[in-house]
Amino acid sequence: MSAQAQMRAMLDQLMGTSRDGDSTRQRIKFSDERVCKSHLLNCCPHDILSGTRMDLGECLKVHDLALRADYEIASKQQDFFFELDAMDHLKSFIADCDRQTDVAKKSLADSQKEISAEVAAKAEKVHELNEEIGKLLAKAEQLGAEGNVEESQKVMDEVEKTRIRKREAEEIYRSSMPASSFQQQKLRVCEVCSAYLGLHDNDRRLADHFGGKLHLGFIEIREKLDELKRIVAEKQEKRNQDRLKRREERDREERDKLKRR
Repeated sequence: MSAQAQMRAMLDQLMGTSRDGDSTRQRIKFSDERVCKSHLLNCCPHDILSGTRMDLGECLKVHDLALRADYEIASKQQDFFFELDAMDHLKSFIADCDRQTDVAKKSLADSQKEISAEVAAKAEKVHELNEEIGKLLAKAEQLGAEGNVEESQKVMDEVEKTRIRKREAEEIYRSSMPASSFQQQKLRVCEVCSAYLGLHDNDRRLADHFGGKLHLGFIEIREKLDELKRIVAEKQEKRNQDRLKRREERDREERDKLKRR
């Protein structure tokens, strides 16, 4: 994107569609059904996962930073309840992803049926320690990038301790695993983003996964969905209370009228 295009986008985001009196851009309003309500609330998966292995391409609905700015300005005066649309969108998206995860997990489980529950549990322990190392490394790198060197070193100390535990768990697993079946337990599916994780992935691969745009993008989407569920529930409760209050006021007015007759 050129510097001029970046400046135009920044102005759109700050001032909305009417910033330069362009009447053409004002023909579509943020409330139009063609506009992506998830985009207005900054949580559309098409934006969040752009450039990742699961890039969804362009959203079928309109995305425009200027329309988002219009919405943010207008929503200070009126509640449009777009959270419900965005919540339904994210629920459907996450449900599809979770179904894919379940299919992948079932496929792996079918190939591992002859593995005993005890051996599978030992492999699971190695996977869990693998994930812990990956998350800690991603955290240490983030802290280092932010200049928190001391905190980053503390996390790296935890990484070393976890590596020792992982090596011990691997030895226990290897000693109990039939040689012919050893490779069947090498994969698992990430519960967050459905990517495959290897039992023997190195630290760099694990850090890249847990600190990567795809995994963090799914965390963002899932956390946003939880937030939208909470907001929608609160707003629905408030609407119900307001509706009940108005009904009680009408009933009271009717009773007062009857008394005056």
